[in-house]
This record gives sequence, structure tokens and C-alpha cells, in this order.
Amino acid sequence: MPRYRTPSGIDEEQLWDQFRSGDEVAFARLYKEYVQVLYHYCAHFTADRALIKDCIHDLFVELWKHRQTIGQTTSVRFYLMASIKRKLVRHLNAEMKFSSQDDVENDREWLPGCAPSYESTLISYEEDDHVNACVAKAIEKLPRRQREAVYLRYYQNLSNEEISSLMQINIQSVYNLIFGALTNLKKYISPEKVVL
Repeated sequence: MPRYRTPSGIDEEQLWDQFRSGDEVAFARLYKEYVQVLYHYCAHFTADRALIKDCIHDLFVELWKHRQTIGQTTSVRFYLMASIKRKLVRHLNAEMKFSSQDDVENDREWLPGCAPSYESTLISYEEDDHVNACVAKAIEKLPRRQREAVYLRYYQNLSNEEISSLMQINIQSVYNLIFGALTNLKKYISPEKVVL
């Protein structure tokens, strides 16, 4: 089985084991490698940047505090994403009892100063701004769960099994979400809309 690598190409398991043994440099590196990944993932659930930062900070404080009892993992990225999602959802449920998750997502569109989505940021780096704008608009039109599945599959390169576990749905549902997202994207991105 191939070993996973951090965004900058470091062996995840090796870095994780160094951190677990109390290596502060490895811990700092772990934070540096994954803070943006976690931040962008959390932005799919809330536009509250302060809450996202607090949750990430709390997660890493807890990791350091419990480093000697934390077990091994074959995918640090998956472990961290699953952990931050649980933590964030707990906070959102506590703070927004009267608001549904979809309401929170819709709030992103009108909040002043709200950062652009991760997809929009990535797409903006591409050469053809017009085509990329069409793709970004199409992704934003996807239902929240389809957006999450697309993000995990194509931007984080997680396997369908990992997505299934992280989203707490069965494998068939993962296939259905991704297939549905791709079908919707084809509808949203017609040749007429992309032509200059």
C-alpha cells in the first residue's frame, strides 16, 4: 500500500510518529502542512472564520496534550479532517440550535468579507479566467453534500472509502453524490456558457 504524503511531499506516517514521540519540530511541521487544508475544509460548513480558527487551534492543542496516547494512522490528512469536522459540528450544533446546516451554507453568500471558496481560489490560479469563472459558479450551485464530496475526492484526493467514513455515508452514496455532482456540473457548464 502506498504511503501518504503531506501537501509538500513529506511522508505522513513518519512525521506523525515523530510528533507522537514528542518532537516539537515535527508537531510544528504538522500544523504548517495541514492548517490551510483544515481551514478550507471547515469553510464548507460555516463562514465564521473565528470559529474555524478556534477549532483548529483547539484541535492542535489537544493533539499535543494527548500525543503519547494517540495511536498510529495510515492517513494523517484523513485523521485530521475527521477530527476537525467532529469538533466544528459540535460547536455549530451548540451555537446554532435553531439554524439548519443548509441555512448556514446559504448565509455564506451574503456575509460581508466572507472569503471565497476553496474551489474558487484554486480555479483563479488557472490560465483561462473566463472558463474558470464558469466552473466556480457551477461548483457553488451544487448542493452542499455534493460540493463536499467533490472537494474531498478531487481537491483532497481521498479515496471513496475515506469519503464514506468522513461523511458517515455508505460507499454507494459516495458514488451517487459524485456522479450527481458531475452530472450537475455538465448541465451548469454548457459550451454556450463557456464560449467567450
